[in-house]
Amino acid sequence: MMSNPDDFKISVTSNDGSDESGSKSANATDSPSRDNAPAMFDRIAGKYDRLNHLLSLNRDKAWRQRVSSLLSEKQNQTVLDLATGTGDQLLALYRSGRVSRGFGTDPAENMLAMARRKITAAGLDDRLKLQTGRGEELPFSDNCFDAITIAFGIRNVTDVDRTLREMHRVLVDDGRAIILEFSLPDSRLIRAAHLFYLRRIIPLLGGMISKNTAAYKYLDKTIETFPFGEAFTKLMQQTGFKNTHIHPLTFGVASIYVGEK
Repeated sequence: MMSNPDDFKISVTSNDGSDESGSKSANATDSPSRDNAPAMFDRIAGKYDRLNHLLSLNRDKAWRQRVSSLLSEKQNQTVLDLATGTGDQLLALYRSGRVSRGFGTDPAENMLAMARRKITAAGLDDRLKLQTGRGEELPFSDNCFDAITIAFGIRNVTDVDRTLREMHRVLVDDGRAIILEFSLPDSRLIRAAHLFYLRRIIPLLGGMISKNTAAYKYLDKTIETFPFGEAFTKLMQQTGFKNTHIHPLTFGVASIYVGEK
C-alpha cells in the first residue's frame, strides 16, 4: 500500500536555493567529476536548457515526451523524477494526464531554482514539489511512488548500483522505473560520426555558450564510459527490476530503459 505523500520525509528547498538547514553547494573544482557534478551543473544552470536543446538538435523534448508516454495506464499516479534539473521531465510527466502529484530531487540547487520558476509559472506549486537530494540516499519511505524517472542523470551519480536499489525500494509493487540516458549507436558509421560530434563539436559549442568547456568534455567522457544497452539492463536486473526492456532513440544516441518492481 502506498504511503501518504504528505508523510514523506521531504526537505523542500526554499526560494533562495538553500535547503531547510540553509546549506549551500560546495565550492566547485576545475576538473568536473561525478563527485563534484552538482557544482558543475550549478555553474551552467542558466544556460542549461538552451544548450540541451541546441546540442541535441532539439530532440531532447521528444525524448522526454517519450519517457512520459511509457508511464503505466494507471490514473492519478504519484511520481518521482530524480536528477530533475530544471524540471522539464517532471513537467512533462504531469502533463501526460496520468499524474496527480510529482516530486523532483536534484543535488544542484541552481538547477532546482530554474525548475521552481517553471513550476510556479505553470501554476503547479501545489502539485509538484522540489527538494535537494541525491539518488544514492532518497529521503522517502518504502513503496511510495507509482513511477520513478531519471533523464540524463544516472550516469552522473557516484554509485549506480545504490541509486538503482534506492529507486527499487521506494517504488510500489509493479511500479515502473523509466531511465533516459545517452548511449552509443550500434552502426559503426553513425557511431563514428556521433563520437566526432561528442568529442569535438559539443565541447566547442558548449564552451562558447556556457563559458565552461570542461563541463562539456565531462559530458563526452561520461557518455563514452557509461554502460548502455544490455549491459545497463543487466544492472537493473541485478538490483531487483523485472520485465526490463530498451527503447533506442534517434539511431541509438539515446536510450530509454524500463523496468518494474
